[in-house]
Amino acid sequence: MVRRRPDESDIRIRPAKSTRPRSKDRPSHSDSLAAQVITVDRGRTLCRIASGQLVSAMKARELGKNAVVVGDLVNIVGDVSGDAGSLARIVAVQPRRNSLSRTIDDAGAFEKTIAANLDQMVIVAASADPAPRQGFIDRCLAVAFDQGIKPIIVMSKSDLADPDEFLRA
Repeated sequence: MVRRRPDESDIRIRPAKSTRPRSKDRPSHSDSLAAQVITVDRGRTLCRIASGQLVSAMKARELGKNAVVVGDLVNIVGDVSGDAGSLARIVAVQPRRNSLSRTIDDAGAFEKTIAANLDQMVIVAASADPAPRQGFIDRCLAVAFDQGIKPIIVMSKSDLADPDEFLRA
């Protein structure tokens, strides 16, 4: 078997970095619309723009994995018509006024944000069957006051027990 010497047509030359088409310059998205996130479901979000129109959107990769939660104020670009099959893109998340979060692990080192920019928190508890849990309601009230959220306590099953007894305790 005779070995052939490679010539210059056999070797592929890769272009230098300076001539690659990809750029690190990101668009400014100055034409983006402000919207509020209504639902988040498996990567798809439903947003309401200022006109009241509901728009389906996906989060831009640059925002990270868990960047958008219900209640977030975001900027969107793309198809904001709200028609079936239309899809916009969330390009920015505005700073949150407040947020409701829970710990992910037992150590409490990491928190997962559940909702943001809340105006009020409705705490629902049964008057009887099962008995109301004072600790749960106290924790909810503490979080609400800490975050500047108006708490509302709703006692259900008032036909089975008088809710005033629990509220006096």
